[in-house]
Amino acid sequence: MKNKILSTILAASMAVLLLAGCGSGETSDSKDASQETGTANVPVETEGIRSTGPNGEEATPASEITLTDEEKQQIRDGGYTAAISFHYGGNDWATSQLQGLEATFKDLGIEVVAVTDADFSAEQQVSDIETIMANKPDILVSIPTDATATSDAFKRAAAEGTKIVFMDNVPANMTAGNDYVSCVSADNYGNGCIAAELMGEALGGKGQIGMVYYDVDFFTTNQRDQGFRDTIAANYPDIEIVTEQGFTDENGCSEQGDAILTQNPMIDGIYASWDIPMEGVLSSVRASGLTPDDIKLTSIDLGNNIAKEIAEGTVVGVGAQLPYDQGVAEATLAAQALLGKETPPYVVVDAKKVSSSNIVEAYEDVYHMEAPDWLKEAAE
Repeated sequence: MKNKILSTILAASMAVLLLAGCGSGETSDSKDASQETGTANVPVETEGIRSTGPNGEEATPASEITLTDEEKQQIRDGGYTAAISFHYGGNDWATSQLQGLEATFKDLGIEVVAVTDADFSAEQQVSDIETIMANKPDILVSIPTDATATSDAFKRAAAEGTKIVFMDNVPANMTAGNDYVSCVSADNYGNGCIAAELMGEALGGKGQIGMVYYDVDFFTTNQRDQGFRDTIAANYPDIEIVTEQGFTDENGCSEQGDAILTQNPMIDGIYASWDIPMEGVLSSVRASGLTPDDIKLTSIDLGNNIAKEIAEGTVVGVGAQLPYDQGVAEATLAAQALLGKETPPYVVVDAKKVSSSNIVEAYEDVYHMEAPDWLKEAAE
């Protein structure tokens, strides 16, 4: 079916797509020809925490970050304040993480005095931090938009005595335990391994696949993409990554999907770095007339839209972050620092394998709420 559909609709568009290009994407084979994973023929484990920190730090499980009842009361008696600075707040991941942060701060009697959204602009985030610091918060939780461009602003905040906990990314030239409390992330490498495992299972261990990867120097996203590559190379010798397309704008990935389908009309599967780029790939797949029997799709993150696609069988599954739990860990680490407790430099929340077989339960684990009726109905 795939060949008949693509032979009629893709031939005419091939020249146009190749001439137009695909954003920052690389053409077929250009990435993997030079890719060196260092794990060929060495099986990649798919259990336990597999990520290391931005400076090679060993990961501490988020489950170990706790406060006693006495410590909680001590924090409540302190009258502390906190601020939160997102690189981008307009997605399900950020919304859920904010809920985890706010719920934990509320339980600890810590007032949240500011929440900002830089909309992916480093310049805006620097301005946001300056505005935040006018409120003199005791705690700042933030995901740096750019490790270098925001570094000085975060250093100034640290110099004022604010306890800083980072989400995912760490600014350049800052040291855990000195300039900041800790960095918390999902097990991004592990989520990449899960996405590869889901792909391998769906393809029966054999086929040709493409990647839509984030072509930006961002630590945790690079980890998940590398986890996918390493697991395919080491655990699935009969699956070949035949093309990789890079993107910098998460909302434009239908172009990357078009390029993969045009250049590789017999492709068996596509991976995307997270759920919003996968939505772009899905648009391309649907426009090509392909069905879930023709092509297997895996990704990272359990956004609402992708959750529905998994329930309906359009997407095989994802390696899911647990953003609510990440927010809880970040707020708890900040409280520990206020008490003068020693904190680990890198804390990781477990990766979660999500497919149609566990989509309702997984959604509730990720979002800490009952699964909505639309998801339950889609999963029936």
